[in-house]
Amino acid sequence: MLITLVWLAGRYEASQVQSRLERDAADAGSDIRTALSRNVQSLQALQAGDPGLLAWEVNATELLRLRRELVRIEWRDNNLRLRAHAQTPYRPLSWDAASREDAHTDAALACTNARRLGAPAYSGSYFQPHGDGMGSEMMELCLPLNSAGRPSGFLVATYSLQEMLVDLVGHNLTRSQEASFTEADGTRLAVLGAARRGTRMFTAQQLLDLPGTTLVLRMDRWHGAPNLFPNVLTALVTAMSIALVTVMVVLVRDNRRRLRAERDLADALAFRKAMEDSLVTGLRARDLQGHITYVNPAFCAMVGFSPQELLGQSTSAPYWPPEYADEYRQRQATRFAGGMPPREGFESVFMRKDGTRFPVLIIEAPLINAQGLHTGWMSAFLDISEQRRIEELSRASQERLQATARLATVGEMASLLSHELNQPLAAISSYATGSLNLLDSSAPGNLEDVRMAMQHIARQAERAGRVIKSVHDFVRRRDQTREAVPPQELLDAILPLISLQARKLGVRVHTTVEPHLPRTLCDRTMVEQVLLNLARNAMQAMDDPAIHPRILDIRVRRGASNAYSGWLEFSVTDGGVGIAPEVAQQLFTPFFTTRTEGMGLGLSLCRTVVEQHGGFLAYEPHAPRGTVFTFTLPVCQPTPT
Repeated sequence: MLITLVWLAGRYEASQVQSRLERDAADAGSDIRTALSRNVQSLQALQAGDPGLLAWEVNATELLRLRRELVRIEWRDNNLRLRAHAQTPYRPLSWDAASREDAHTDAALACTNARRLGAPAYSGSYFQPHGDGMGSEMMELCLPLNSAGRPSGFLVATYSLQEMLVDLVGHNLTRSQEASFTEADGTRLAVLGAARRGTRMFTAQQLLDLPGTTLVLRMDRWHGAPNLFPNVLTALVTAMSIALVTVMVVLVRDNRRRLRAERDLADALAFRKAMEDSLVTGLRARDLQGHITYVNPAFCAMVGFSPQELLGQSTSAPYWPPEYADEYRQRQATRFAGGMPPREGFESVFMRKDGTRFPVLIIEAPLINAQGLHTGWMSAFLDISEQRRIEELSRASQERLQATARLATVGEMASLLSHELNQPLAAISSYATGSLNLLDSSAPGNLEDVRMAMQHIARQAERAGRVIKSVHDFVRRRDQTREAVPPQELLDAILPLISLQARKLGVRVHTTVEPHLPRTLCDRTMVEQVLLNLARNAMQAMDDPAIHPRILDIRVRRGASNAYSGWLEFSVTDGGVGIAPEVAQQLFTPFFTTRTEGMGLGLSLCRTVVEQHGGFLAYEPHAPRGTVFTFTLPVCQPTPT
């Protein structure tokens, strides 16, 4: 009985496979007939409107691009002479034009048959070699053309049997099926499908009766032997056994994955615990109600309280100084109400367990869980006591340096006074001596000359007074004249002054200002004088016939900045001979100069002006030659509201 059931199940399974294969073959045959009819209509549409040769070739090429089973379309006259043609863009073939003009070709026979029938006709299949040593089976379709009721030529379309299988049948083939075109004796002309899979083959055929020729579409399907236990009861037991084994395998794999995930989680937790314990930054987590849910050892060491004393605290933390408790509660309430802390953090004061106060920098961020929900706040704390001590020492040192700098400035101002007052005082002395000589003589008209001399003395005295006032204003740092100035305006102010000297010396001036720079807070007049002095020195350094080209490069860019201060960096670059080592040692020394007409005060005053703005002036060699002078000015910080 069991053997009979197995045999019947096998027969039933085979009949089902054969039925499905025959339906697939019938559907494939129908698809091919539909596609061939559609192509005939598309080919007839090529001649609509009596197109020119160029337009015909464009339309034919587009049709070949859309119909991959067509490989060539020709327009021939009544004598089958070629007028125009188009080839497929996917795999163009090399065609022998002379052989295709022969009256005994398959195309010529199909056209003769088409003219006789007055309808499209197909040729028999023939082998067309490719250029790579391979080849494929082709079939010609000929459409007779008529104009005003008279024959006007033919349209010849060439089909590739292999491409017909690929594009018209292949999309419906399963992995175990094979489709082919065969001759009446079973010779295969084109084959599409997988290699043999299974122990039994099923076959179905469809006859394609086309005008002028006949094709046989054959579909094969490979199928394995019937199931070992095809009856329902055995299949059910087998399925349950397979399901049980599958469940056991899945459980084993799941258990292994779970154990591996637990080990990975334990390792990750251990790593995070070790990392948090080794941090010198204090960490604290709070929930949305303000309760402390986590502190790391660094935070406990910072405030001197144990985790048990801190966890669960909310309204008043034990490390809050009593005098700041109300302020901290208000800040905490603002945070829990939705106020975001500043990204750069904020400073506060904490109290250790022994009562000592210390400053901290607090950086807070919201805690977001895996579902994207806000569950609390995470805070990082940095003890900045040492930083404050160093800043205080630096401030004291800076004050001492400023005092020393002011003493040096006094010396420089004295030198400047002697330099600037020398000429007016010498003129006053000369006019006074002349006046005395005029008064000693009794010549008439001397009184008018004495009056003129006194006027000159008064003007020179006024000039000396202006010099003293300007030096006085300079020593007082001119803080009241500082303003926010765009860097471009500083360069625009000095360019007209240096252009004349640049043209005289044959120097090209290049200026570059980095986009979107902030304004700088400076004394516009003094900074313009610094730029003017550096630019003139650079051009004079290139006043040598051997130096070519002569380029003065002035640049402004953003310098090193942080959240509390910003700087702009100005650089003046020349291509001169550079600065000798012996000159470099005294470069900023007052009254030191390498030019006979110079006074040696320019660079010294430049450095004084820059340092009074809080910046620095430095220089370095420029490759391949020349020097770069660089100075910095502060960025104008926005006034807090």
